[in-house]
Amino acid sequence: MKTYTVGILGFGFIGKVHAYAHQTLPLYYPQSDFRTRITHIGTSTMATAKKACAQVQADVPVTDYREITENPAIDIVHICTPNHLHKDMLLSAIGNNKHIYCDKPLVMNADEAAQIRQALPGYSGISQMTFQNRFFPATMRAVQLARDGFLGDVHEFRAAYLHAGNATSATPLKWKLSARHGGGVIADLGAHVFDLVHALLGDYDSLFAVSRIAYPQRPSAADPTRFEKVEAEDCVKIIAGMQNGAIGTIEATKTATGTEDELRFELHGSTGAIRFNSMQPHQLGIYEAGRSDQPLGGMKGWTSVDCGQRYPETHFPGPKFSIGWMRAHVACLFNFLSQVSKGMPAEPGFNQGLYVQKIIERVRESVKRREWVHI
Repeated sequence: MKTYTVGILGFGFIGKVHAYAHQTLPLYYPQSDFRTRITHIGTSTMATAKKACAQVQADVPVTDYREITENPAIDIVHICTPNHLHKDMLLSAIGNNKHIYCDKPLVMNADEAAQIRQALPGYSGISQMTFQNRFFPATMRAVQLARDGFLGDVHEFRAAYLHAGNATSATPLKWKLSARHGGGVIADLGAHVFDLVHALLGDYDSLFAVSRIAYPQRPSAADPTRFEKVEAEDCVKIIAGMQNGAIGTIEATKTATGTEDELRFELHGSTGAIRFNSMQPHQLGIYEAGRSDQPLGGMKGWTSVDCGQRYPETHFPGPKFSIGWMRAHVACLFNFLSQVSKGMPAEPGFNQGLYVQKIIERVRESVKRREWVHI
């Protein structure tokens, strides 16, 4: 059995999520072909790196990312740092042909994306983006139905990722609210929605976007008595046209008071409709337009499909138990690792990461120019 050594760069919230997925993976999947072991963790200080290693029983704390990306003993590199740090880490890991699992977005802007694109032709590793919202059985089933023609001619759609964390002026200016660190909801939440809509409906054609900064100043994260200028958006609204002719709306916001972590979509076509809400991830809503409404309504109406934890590769803890956000991360990681073990490309890979980056840039361009832009 092959044991892959893993180095994690960044051990804030998402770094811990990735580590959790590695440590729980053997319980969910019968790993007869491979295992993983986290050996190195890199953070900005030796104190936090040592603390992280102690939490997951890793061996080596580091503060220089190259001790992971250029280390012959490391097989797999996780990039879980703030967005502005991704590019150099990616280029180093790509140059050393590491297998790479990268949190979204891939990089901070179009110039950095161009550098990654130029580096990929000589790359022999396996790469994947952490687009975990693709890996609920309900969203996997939605993609199957959409691609199999269940919707018929797709007329319209609406998709949104809604948070409420920035709804008050008291929220401090952390890096996800900092433009120079690659923050803002277009990259943070929007990346997930752009990817999922693309998986469901195919390529984008054009879009028009507007954004909003809720409060021009916020308390400094380092010193709450000091206020700093906010330059990254809290909310974006988009009208998008797809190459299949559908038109729809996309939202990404952290000022939607009353929401928590709500990703939802609705697709409407000539023969059917599909809807999903991540706050009820156990079920997928489907509507077959051809059902008769006779007698007395017949069987016409929305059907709630119990997708639950019906993954094809595993039956733990069982299909009937309600599913959660962390379980999708475990499934996303397993998808990556199983492809690494087979030596096969993983999806959504870095080409998808670059495509989503293009959409991010077009949205920003539309906001700036206040006009429609073509993809």
